[in-house]
Amino acid sequence: MSKTYQNIKGTFDILPEASTSDGTNVAGSASWQFVEAAIRDVMALYNVEEIRTPIFEETELIARGVGQLTDIVSKEMFAFERGDTNYVLRPEITAPVMRAYLQHHLDQRGGVQKLFYVGPCFRAERPQKGRYRQFHQFGCEVIGTDDARADVEVIAMMLAVYEKLHISRTELRINTLGDAPSRAKHKEALKTYFESYRNDLTETSRKRLDTNPLRILDTKEESERTLLVDAPRLIDFIDDESRRDFDEVKSLLADLGISYREDHFLVRGLDYYTRTAFELESPDLGAQSALAGGGRYDLLAQELGSKHPVPAVGFAAGMERLFLALQAHGVPFPEAQGIDVFMVALGDEAVRWTFNQSQQLRRDGFRVGLDLKGRSMKAQMREANRQRAPFAVIVGNDELGSGVAQLKDMVTGAQSEIAVSNLSDTIRTLKAAEASVD
Repeated sequence: MSKTYQNIKGTFDILPEASTSDGTNVAGSASWQFVEAAIRDVMALYNVEEIRTPIFEETELIARGVGQLTDIVSKEMFAFERGDTNYVLRPEITAPVMRAYLQHHLDQRGGVQKLFYVGPCFRAERPQKGRYRQFHQFGCEVIGTDDARADVEVIAMMLAVYEKLHISRTELRINTLGDAPSRAKHKEALKTYFESYRNDLTETSRKRLDTNPLRILDTKEESERTLLVDAPRLIDFIDDESRRDFDEVKSLLADLGISYREDHFLVRGLDYYTRTAFELESPDLGAQSALAGGGRYDLLAQELGSKHPVPAVGFAAGMERLFLALQAHGVPFPEAQGIDVFMVALGDEAVRWTFNQSQQLRRDGFRVGLDLKGRSMKAQMREANRQRAPFAVIVGNDELGSGVAQLKDMVTGAQSEIAVSNLSDTIRTLKAAEASVD
């Protein structure tokens, strides 16, 4: 018996129509195109250019960019070896974008580089609702300025995507991470504080206490979250310059009418992050409420080999999380764009003529459907209905000899005779009439 193949667990197929995968709803390809178009429209308004990086990179690049001690690097990477080089399927896209910026000397283009991306990422984690082994990210990186306006523009851009898609029930959380010496002092204070509660911590948090105590602040364990109330706050260790920068970010957000909540436990566990950090959440998504997040990472470039710091700020968001929010908000998707006309042929000569004429109509800019199975007229008309064609052009051998065809309105059922010599003009007139009614 031959094997029946299926998609790998933790992945899904995007089909022309909505489907389900492991009990999860997956939007159809037209819906994905609709969302991606909304993202691109927003990026165009902010004059952000697209960048596309390979889906696999050297393991060392990702380990440096994501962090050697993170779960992503230690447990969740799809890694492979080729010759003497180790590779990994990218688990995120910020490090590859910075690698491309440095490799191709994009700073020499002049000005600030504003780059966005949309593409797949990979993590070998346990699949669950909204989390897959292959998932999709979109995001933006603004590289080459440490101005607080860049931070706020990135936040505004992120929010604009969700606003365009009518996702309104969100909360923006912000914090400042200060500079490297500030975070080092805070980290030591955290380690001292949590050390006295070591026996009360989970095994995961005990490991984090020894490697990176900042990550304990991300705990979802209720018993551990009670410990956070009295834990040292990063804001109390922040240097004066970072504090002034944070005040400027908040002032600019207020100018734009963007509401936010200060969360002094919102941190990033990697040393190259500086100053602004933010996350966008949706209360409609339950415990896994994060929609997007980002911040400033001025020291990443040096981590990836640059001789000098390169100021940068950006955000990243999961497409699958976005679709869950769209579903929770009841946002309708537009129907897939249908065809303009369906060609129905009866007889060998008519079949050949409609095939050739369909190509000409497509060259003229029309979306055309036709039968490719040699079916009966009744079956062809059913297919015209299935493809939601507003009109069908019916041609038989006899009509073709007379230079005429039958035009059927698939909505009203009305039928009339038309000349085949100016078919493009006829369809163009019908489309114009439809557009004026709409």
